[in-house]
Amino acid sequence: MTFKFQTIAALAGTVALAATSPAWAHARLVSSDPAANATLSAPPKAITLTFNEKLIPAFSKFELTMPEHGGMKVAVKTAVSKDGKSITGAPQAALTKGAYKIIWSAATGDGHKMSGEVAFKVG
Repeated sequence: MTFKFQTIAALAGTVALAATSPAWAHARLVSSDPAANATLSAPPKAITLTFNEKLIPAFSKFELTMPEHGGMKVAVKTAVSKDGKSITGAPQAALTKGAYKIIWSAATGDGHKMSGEVAFKVG
C-alpha cells in the first residue's frame, strides 16, 4: 500500500507543478488594431498589437510593409506600452490606399520568442 500511495503522491505533485509552471504558457497575440484582414476607410494614425503576457521591449517590435509593392517597408516608430503587453506604432507618413502587412516579433520574460503577421487594407 505504501508504494501505491507514493506513486499517487508523486503523480499529483507532477501534475500540480506542470499546471503552475510558466514554461507551459507562451505569450500570444490576442488582438490588433487594425484588426486582421480589416478594410479601413481611412488610414490609421496608430497600429497596436496586444499580447496576453508582458514583453521584453528590446526584443519586441513590428515592421509595416506593402506586399503589393514588393514588400516595400513603411517607416513606423514603435514602442512597448508601460504595462508591457502592447506594441504601438505610428506611421511616419499618412498611409495611402492599398494592402499592408504588419510583421511582428516579440519575446517574453521566459525567453520565448514568437513572430507573426497581420494583414489589413486601406480602401
